[in-house]
Amino acid sequence: MTLIKSISGIRGTIGGSAGENLTPLDVVKFTTAYVRLIAERNPGKKLTIVVGRDARISGEMVADLVEGTLLGCGADVINVGLCTTPGTEMAVITHRADGGIIITASHNPRQWNALKLLNAEGEFLNDAEGKRVLALAESSDFDFPAIDAIGKVRSRELFNERHIEQVLALPEVDAEAVRKRGFKVVVDAVNSVGGIVMPELLRRLGCEVVELNCAPTGEFAHNPEPLPENLTEISEVIVREKADLGIVVDPDVDRLAFVSEDGSMFVEEYTLVAVADYILSMRPGGNTVSNLSSSRALRDVTERHGGTYAASAVGEVNVVAKMKEVGAVIGGEGNGGVIYPELHYGRDALVGTALFLTYLAKKGLTMTALRATYPSYFASKNKIQLTPAIDVDKVLREVKQHYAGEKVNDIDGVKIDFAESWVHLRKSNTEPIIRVYTEAKSPAEADALAQRFIGEIRQICGL
Repeated sequence: MTLIKSISGIRGTIGGSAGENLTPLDVVKFTTAYVRLIAERNPGKKLTIVVGRDARISGEMVADLVEGTLLGCGADVINVGLCTTPGTEMAVITHRADGGIIITASHNPRQWNALKLLNAEGEFLNDAEGKRVLALAESSDFDFPAIDAIGKVRSRELFNERHIEQVLALPEVDAEAVRKRGFKVVVDAVNSVGGIVMPELLRRLGCEVVELNCAPTGEFAHNPEPLPENLTEISEVIVREKADLGIVVDPDVDRLAFVSEDGSMFVEEYTLVAVADYILSMRPGGNTVSNLSSSRALRDVTERHGGTYAASAVGEVNVVAKMKEVGAVIGGEGNGGVIYPELHYGRDALVGTALFLTYLAKKGLTMTALRATYPSYFASKNKIQLTPAIDVDKVLREVKQHYAGEKVNDIDGVKIDFAESWVHLRKSNTEPIIRVYTEAKSPAEADALAQRFIGEIRQICGL
């Protein structure tokens, strides 16, 4: 059982001992700390906080605790119920709220849940704000308001339809072009909130939809991380149904993966690459951003359109900060997270889908033909489970020293760029693991590079 406290939010397994897992006491404590942070930035103001959740089975219980705590702290609540992460972010912006809490553990298994914390721009808290929440949570001087100052529920409303309408209203989304192509699409929403929004979005775009794992029960039909090894079922259904493509989202619908018409993976890394190719075709010379663990293909496509690519540390808040710094027209993360600032600064599978289908329709290509137009890189994503015997700082320090002669970036863990490949080692913010990401010109080379570094890490740790 685990409780992970970071700027990414408060994430843990349900049940067990307080302080070691995500228990009701922990939910109340960290929600209270979050409200105190927002109050510090809005002295004397009656706060309004948006609350949304994915469909995991602990979601309703955690949402009730969060709502009650917010009210007890004197904040008003707009509860958007079952809602995606990007939808909740958009609800904060649309309602001009002071912040938001998304109850989701993203791609983690069913026993996990989390509080993702938003500012008034519908964006994740920055490093300083996140650390302040953690500090406030450890203080014991909570002072709750008296009866006349408690909050109220301003509304209980579903926001999914408004989010869809906001996506379809983008000038870069050409619903008529998509409708004319008449795509047949298989959707795997892993039995979470994506099963509500993704089929509706696709039907609004004129697609024929085959639903797979779209009942929002929270009982995930497979490992919810949209990696190739977890997507064998959709590949089979696409071929059987003679569909044009498959769409896979994670439980909170901020990650987006495509599957081609032959059942092969379009590859999650290339979701952002393809969407960026479309946006840059209309805005040549535009800048792009992704994190250090993302494919070189985005850099190549950006430079093809005359733009400049920049890398950030891993984490949506870091990508967003770098996008604002360089004025990026599109950005995101190689895990299928598309950030399109014309809508909002958040990873959004709905906007990614609408932009991608518009481009595919206008290009008149099949999925496999479109994929063949991009530089061919292959990623290998591995992890090492952390134990007390592993000193992560020592590991990263020794690896950096050993490869001092190569191009090394240490803004987030250690990334080593070789001529034809790279490796990125970092401690995860969301799981007790070291991530080992590699990329090369072939799957075998990427896997071999990963295993080489895993071996070196184990040797450093004496394992």
